[in-house]
Amino acid sequence: MHKKISLLAGSIVLAFSAGAQAQTKWDLPTAYPASNFHVENLTSFVKDVDTLSEGKLKITLHNNASLYKAPEIKRAVQGNQAQIGEILLTNFANEDPIYELDGLPFLATGYDASFKLYQAQKPFLEKKLNAHGMTLLYAVAWPPQGIFANKDIKQISDMKGLKWRAYSPVTAKIAELVGAQPVTVQQAELAQAMATGVIDSYMSSASTGYDTKTYEYIKKFYDTQAWLPKNAIIVNKKAFDALDPASQAALKKAGAQAEERGWKLSQEKNKWYQEELAKNGMETIKPTVELKEGLSVIGKRMLDDWLKKAGADGQAMIDTYKKQ
Repeated sequence: MHKKISLLAGSIVLAFSAGAQAQTKWDLPTAYPASNFHVENLTSFVKDVDTLSEGKLKITLHNNASLYKAPEIKRAVQGNQAQIGEILLTNFANEDPIYELDGLPFLATGYDASFKLYQAQKPFLEKKLNAHGMTLLYAVAWPPQGIFANKDIKQISDMKGLKWRAYSPVTAKIAELVGAQPVTVQQAELAQAMATGVIDSYMSSASTGYDTKTYEYIKKFYDTQAWLPKNAIIVNKKAFDALDPASQAALKKAGAQAEERGWKLSQEKNKWYQEELAKNGMETIKPTVELKEGLSVIGKRMLDDWLKKAGADGQAMIDTYKKQ
């Protein structure tokens, strides 16, 4: 009897150990708060991965830069400190022109145009990430970018001297071209920067305005619809290759679902975010013809500069985009 009990106990331990080994745990850092639509989408994605993998792949979501700050996430995934992560592509424009493309002002200004640009960019983006030990799972656009400022801005010259939040090389370049003073501030510190007067303006989406309660400090949103930057979900290639085929398939399927859901959610929430800003006392202003023309000139200059850096691959992306 004792021998049977011992054998049974041993079998249970072995079965438990096998089950424990079969389950893989990943960390997914993101820089945005739980209220952000990207994080809402990620929350659904994590649940989908759990369901589709039948519990074999468990992903823990770390929001609001609680695990890594925005600029640190790509390196963390590359080094496998985090197996999967969400990055804003334009944050890494200084590393390679491929990451700057969807931040060029007035190149792709609406959702349809932005998605076409993504299709033109995607194979080059995948190649670049693969070369550094990562793979692209999916990407979702932010709502169109506008200008938050208390100052009356009717033309480019009115932006001179603004204390301008720069969260990427692209937004820093815009500050330089309009004569504003760029101050590097990530989203998690944005409310504090406004409250303490470190910045008095920035360019982002209505989503960021809502998440950071910008309406408590700034009362005007100029709806320039300048560009739609994308967040990308990237995966460490070694971590992906270590998964069993069923878990790999589950991850890819959940990613495809998240991409489709995320683009729709971005459009739906954009209108809602602007309505919420209005409810909280923020005025949405249609930009003047002079302001749009001035920003377009900046966009053309930045595109020309980008093409010089991006070379043949850059020209191929733009040609593909324009043919679609």
